[in-house]
Amino acid sequence: MTPAPTSGGPLLLLDGASLWFRAFHAIPEKITAPDGRSVNALRGFTDMVASLITKHTPSRLVVCLDLNWRPAFRVELVPSYKAHRLDTAADSAPGAEEVPDRLTPQVEMILDLLAAAGIATGGAAGLEADDVLGTLATRERTDPVMVVSGDRDLLQLVRDNPHPPVRVLYAGRGLAKAELFGPAEVATKYGVPEANAGRAYADMATLRGDASDGLPGVPGIGDKSAAVLISRFGSLEALRAAVDDPEADLAQGMRAKLRGAATYLTAAAPVVRVVCDAAVELSRPDVLPSAPVDPDRLHELAAAYNAESPITRLIKAMGTAH
Repeated sequence: MTPAPTSGGPLLLLDGASLWFRAFHAIPEKITAPDGRSVNALRGFTDMVASLITKHTPSRLVVCLDLNWRPAFRVELVPSYKAHRLDTAADSAPGAEEVPDRLTPQVEMILDLLAAAGIATGGAAGLEADDVLGTLATRERTDPVMVVSGDRDLLQLVRDNPHPPVRVLYAGRGLAKAELFGPAEVATKYGVPEANAGRAYADMATLRGDASDGLPGVPGIGDKSAAVLISRFGSLEALRAAVDDPEADLAQGMRAKLRGAATYLTAAAPVVRVVCDAAVELSRPDVLPSAPVDPDRLHELAAAYNAESPITRLIKAMGTAH
C-alpha cells in the first residue's frame, strides 16, 4: 500500500493489546458503562491514544493487532513459547490466551470506537502484533516511525538508516514513565553496539532468554554476559562461528555453554526476531483524519460506554494534530 501524501508528522504504530492490557490494570474495574459492562480498558486506552496524538502529532496512525498471539511457527520451534499464558479453563477454546474476563469484551468495544473515529487497525493472518509492527516499521520509506509498546522485544526495530528513522517508545511502566529509544539509547542501556543496535538487541535477547515469553535462554548467560558477547563478536551468527574457531577469543567454559545450547539457539533466533515482511492488512488508509469519519456513531458509543470525556479528548487531539 502506497501511503497518501502526509503533513510531515510521524507514522505512529501502536501495540494494541500491550496498551489496553496496561490500561485495564491501571484503571479501576469499578468504572462501568450504564448497563454495567466494564469500560476501564476502553477509557484508559482511548486516553492513551489521545495523549500520544497530542504529544507526537502523527500524520498517520495504525493500531496493530494480534491475529494469533502464539504463532504456529514459533511454537514449533520452541514449544515453551508463551505456554504459561495458555488459558486452562475448561470452557476455553484450545490455544486461547488467558485474559481477564472483564477485558475480553472491551477489545471489540475498542475496535468499534477506532472504526468510528477513522483510526486504522492492522493485522496479519497467523501472526502477532509484533510482526505487524515490525513489517510496517521496516517497510516505511516516507515518514519517521514511532512504535509504542510495553514489550521490550520491539527495541530490535530501532534504526537511523535506511531513512526514515525508527524509534520505540517503551511504555512498560505506563505512558507517564515511557522511555524513547533509538540506536544510541539501546546501546547505552543494554551495552550492545550502536551501529547495529536493533539487531544486536534481538541477538542479546536470544542468548539471555525471556521468562515472560517462555524462552529459557542459554543456561549461565544473563543480560551482562550476553551483551558483552554480542559487543565482542558483533552478532549471534559471528559468536556461534567463533565457538568452532579455536583461534577465537572465547573462554572454554563459554564455548561449552554455547555448544551445549546450539539446538536451542538455532530454534530461538527466528522466534525472537519479529517478522518484517508479513502480509499486513489495514482496516482503512492509515492517514489520521482531522475529525471522526462517523461522528454520530462515535457519540453514540461515547454515551453507551460512559466514555464521553476520553472520546472528547480523542476528537480534540485528532483536530489539533493537523
